[in-house]
Amino acid sequence: MSSAAQLRMTFWSHLDELRKRIVNTILWIAVGFGACFYYSEKILGLLLFPMNGKITLHASYPYVGLVQNQVQQKLHYTTLVEPFWSHLKIALIAGIMLVFPMIMYQVWKFIGPGLLTKERRFAGVFVFFSTGFFMLGMLFCYLLLLPFAIPFLLEYKTESLIAIITIGDYIDFVLKFLLACGAVFELPLVIVLLSRMGIAHPDTLAKYRKYAFLASFILGAILTPTPDVFNQAIMSIPIYLLYEVGILAARLFGRKKKEPESTALTKA
Repeated sequence: MSSAAQLRMTFWSHLDELRKRIVNTILWIAVGFGACFYYSEKILGLLLFPMNGKITLHASYPYVGLVQNQVQQKLHYTTLVEPFWSHLKIALIAGIMLVFPMIMYQVWKFIGPGLLTKERRFAGVFVFFSTGFFMLGMLFCYLLLLPFAIPFLLEYKTESLIAIITIGDYIDFVLKFLLACGAVFELPLVIVLLSRMGIAHPDTLAKYRKYAFLASFILGAILTPTPDVFNQAIMSIPIYLLYEVGILAARLFGRKKKEPESTALTKA
């Protein structure tokens, strides 16, 4: 069989594997969606907390408290189907969160053939850390970023204005930033995978620290919904710290550079 024919077979086999993983992912998301749609009203109540509540710190146990604002902001809708579509979005994103470990497992099954045989055994580790980082990013957004950003936007030069916030706009706003933060917190894992696949090396990444620092603030400014420096720093600094964590993890778990043959012969 010619090399061109083998290349075509490899391409189509990879394409078939990708199709299989996409179908499995869609099926798992459908399962998560079905499980969460019934509880979409309760999930909406949780999503309203950054707008209608705040986190307080105490010197004694339990140290952290959740306090509802005295004035509760209500959501509105302007079309008959807006609440229905909003609950569909809530159930969809909540369903993705529920089955996220299985989604990451499908990702691992697709990229696994590009790794060494002994590296393919770390599927459980990959699923655990990818899920953990994603949930940590969403918690960071829910507990820190949104509680600062939403009150700022509601109070910024609005003394003579009345807020009429629709459920569609609010859900899109909150879910977008929850997903963005969850994806950004996957950075260390992505760096480790690139290192294991031989695409990136921690020494090379360390040389570009200053550019990564600048890029983290640019990305933080894009992701942060408010224009003030404080809220942008809340997002930008963790992004850069995640970059540093990724470099450290790549040094510990990444693929080592092969020594030149001349050096190996000299040592021998």
